[in-house]
Amino acid sequence: MQYHKKILKNGLRVLTIPMPSFESATVMVMVGAGSRYETDKNNGISHFLEHMAFKGTRKRPNAQIIASLIDGIGGEFNAFTSKEVTGYFVKASKNHVELCLDVLSDMLQNLKLDSAEIEKERGVILEEINLYEDTPSRKIGDVYESLLYGDTPMGWDIAGRKEVIKSITRKNFVSYLESLYSAHNITVVVAGGVKPGEIEKLVENYFGKMVSFDILKHKKLVENQVKPSLNIKHKNTEQVHIGIGFRTVSLNSGERYALSVLSAILGGGMSSRLFSEVREKRGLAYYVRTGSEHYKDAGNLVSTAGLDPKRIEEGIEVILDQYSKFAKGKANVTKKELEKAKEYSKGHLVLELEDSRFVAAFYAQSELLDIKVETPEDLIENTDKVTLEQVEAAAKKYFVNKGLNLAIIGNFDPSTSSGLASRQRFEKLLRLS
Repeated sequence: MQYHKKILKNGLRVLTIPMPSFESATVMVMVGAGSRYETDKNNGISHFLEHMAFKGTRKRPNAQIIASLIDGIGGEFNAFTSKEVTGYFVKASKNHVELCLDVLSDMLQNLKLDSAEIEKERGVILEEINLYEDTPSRKIGDVYESLLYGDTPMGWDIAGRKEVIKSITRKNFVSYLESLYSAHNITVVVAGGVKPGEIEKLVENYFGKMVSFDILKHKKLVENQVKPSLNIKHKNTEQVHIGIGFRTVSLNSGERYALSVLSAILGGGMSSRLFSEVREKRGLAYYVRTGSEHYKDAGNLVSTAGLDPKRIEEGIEVILDQYSKFAKGKANVTKKELEKAKEYSKGHLVLELEDSRFVAAFYAQSELLDIKVETPEDLIENTDKVTLEQVEAAAKKYFVNKGLNLAIIGNFDPSTSSGLASRQRFEKLLRLS
């Protein structure tokens, strides 16, 4: 999959990924702005601003006009916020790319930020936070990373804290935009049935007048964990949800490919080791999976599961037993199992590449966060190169007691004696045998 890159005079980067067989195209604008750039006084503003982008501009003064415009071409539009980037996109027929660029550029340069709309959307954000709180299988990832990164922007929820969301004003939005939404901190990616030359001219027309300025820098994450750590979030649930894993490496480390394959061996699919041991053999959980996450200056590998409250200790022990086998070099991974894990990872990537929206996001994030753009072919090639020795070495290096972390969501009230006793039991479990 070939891509074409052009940098405009204002520093804005344009990537075009032609997909000749596609009749559609995705136009994505991604900004190097996410929750890790926030403070305790504006936590959640990155995500809040993403919502406000669709609520009206000076040219299109309300959400209905924008929605009707995209609906009128049969398109889809949305946005997303992570800890390091925010993305806005429209997916439509390739014949409507110019309109998509027009709308997205208007949103980024001419936001109305109407006070009445801010108040309405404030309520939407608060209900979204409630939704996450009521969905512990989704929330457990936040609780786990809160344990890893503590009271820092990297450890805070992307959606923000309710008391902060209630206090954000139009002035806060303007200040945030002026601190990060610089042309040189933005990538515009168009993927689908398009031609690079035409796209570059259109992007220059719609984004070429954006200004560049010195942007806010995020604080470098400092990790100094010296012993296993536990975080319990008290909530009355029918299941206990856990996240258990280790600190690993940043996005630009070559070890991330071996860690990705290792995570697939452990919990990537219904034939993975943890799925077999936790669900199939013992019936301890409905879901169990492992993922490898990487940021610009940190990373982690975590296994998550929803467990029977009466058998939570058994579930934790089973997962730790698998980790221990890898840590001791006794996992006995076969070449066949290694190849299956690599094919699992590559296969999922190939399936996702059939969606221009995924392709646009893949390239946009790589352009903003990687040292150099990594293509899907590069990722597949690097995955293919992973050896059994590299997987075993990564496990021995990072599966260590001092980097072990366990996050739990369940009915364990720390203010009660039973809750305190449960915490003590979990702390005793937290070690590799």
